[in-house]
Amino acid sequence: MDKDQKYKTLVSSGRYVEAMAVLDSLLEMNPADDRVLFERGKLRWRMGDRSGAMGDYAKAVELNPDSPAVMALEQARDIADFFNPDLYNP
Repeated sequence: MDKDQKYKTLVSSGRYVEAMAVLDSLLEMNPADDRVLFERGKLRWRMGDRSGAMGDYAKAVELNPDSPAVMALEQARDIADFFNPDLYNP
């Protein structure tokens, strides 16, 4: 089983820490792989590491301006910028 398939299998079974290790090893071999950075960003977001996810999305966009990370970064920034005062002042 190649590492891409192993990563997908681990994520689908909820083994996020192990999946992160696979992505990290892929990035060690090729730090300029925008696709792996995008996937790691998605996994970080799922794990609750919002700033880490946005950092990975930004790096992926820097490497490839046509990456799907462009949309993910835009959406993550929209979420981070959202503020509803009614939620804080009932």
